[in-house]
Amino acid sequence: MKYNLLNGSNLSYIGDAYYELEIRKYLIGKNITKNKELRKISIEFVSASAHAYIFENIKDELTEEEMNVFTRGRNASTIGHRKNVDRKEHAISSGYEAVLGYLYLKEDFIRLEYLIKKSIEIVENK
Repeated sequence: MKYNLLNGSNLSYIGDAYYELEIRKYLIGKNITKNKELRKISIEFVSASAHAYIFENIKDELTEEEMNVFTRGRNASTIGHRKNVDRKEHAISSGYEAVLGYLYLKEDFIRLEYLIKKSIEIVENK
């Protein structure tokens, strides 16, 4: 797959799925097993506002390449967004997810794992 040729929306789509899976594994690993509680707590990690908060706290650590991918994902989000989500937060969230999707498809799992662990740390210390 030519991950460097995918548009920002495609990268965000993959990044969102991978990040959500990692968060679900993290929460189950903390012995949170009740569905209602899992859904409630996962929102703290996977919502657009959570992603915007994470990005603001991690952006200085992103490489130039990752920032370029972030911009592609952020700009792609202006085409459509959910009405109950702030447009700016949605755009930032899409950009962050694009970075994660890009790293996943690039198979840069060391960097991907670092960013996800850092994201969890940022939310946990909020």
